[in-house]
Amino acid sequence: MPPTRRAITVGAAAAAASIRAAASADPPPAHDMTGVPPSWHGSERIAMLIYPGFTALDMVGPHYMLSSLMGATTLVIARDRQPVRSDTGLVITPDLALSEWTGDIDIPCVPGGTSGTLAAMEDAETIRFLRDVGARARFITSVCTGSLILGAAGLLEGYRATSHWVTRPLLPIFGATPEDARIVRDRNRITAAGVTAGLDFGLSLVGELRDTAYAQGVQLLAEYAPEPPFDAGTTRTAPVAVQGMLTGMFAGFMVKAEETSRRSMARVRGG
Repeated sequence: MPPTRRAITVGAAAAAASIRAAASADPPPAHDMTGVPPSWHGSERIAMLIYPGFTALDMVGPHYMLSSLMGATTLVIARDRQPVRSDTGLVITPDLALSEWTGDIDIPCVPGGTSGTLAAMEDAETIRFLRDVGARARFITSVCTGSLILGAAGLLEGYRATSHWVTRPLLPIFGATPEDARIVRDRNRITAAGVTAGLDFGLSLVGELRDTAYAQGVQLLAEYAPEPPFDAGTTRTAPVAVQGMLTGMFAGFMVKAEETSRRSMARVRGG
């Protein structure tokens, strides 16, 4: 008698279960790392500082690149361990609260946002934390409007820096010299322009902390070879009408951002 459909189904399920059991019993072989140069290993401590209303890609882009560093520790930190909602609704759960971090941070990285960024600029605990770790960090970094938070902590005075094109004109309030560039490095300050520039920043830092071949491997693993469907990603290439539309959209935000920036810098200079 030919097997029934139920018998076939039960048999297939049993076979699948056996395969899964075998797979779990025999873990996949480890990668052969015997030929890795010693210089490819490090011990950097990297902290991605997030806050309510941050822009997720500002953090996730460099986080992907920097967490590829062999031997490095890359953690997401926030005021507490409660899940943090980004400006588009993506929720990230921090690894540590600010108060739980012990020791120095080699590379703090601050993402940007809009109204959430302004709130972070006036949050005493966040600013105090950045001032403290910034005094000893190897690199002090930001993506997009995150540079405004660095400025609010007094970490950009006397430095060249960049930000999202909308907020770049505010940088002189913090004593910084604005530059229209995707990545700006001035001594140990590294600031990246808007959102996607965080990918370039992260990958370039990987190349500096390891070497070119290592960074190229990370780039290939990420298949990072952007081919945008439109050529409107900068103020140099975007149509004038599009720029005008976005500038108008952010007019109210810019008023608040300038007020917040001036208050923040007054606190820095007032001690």
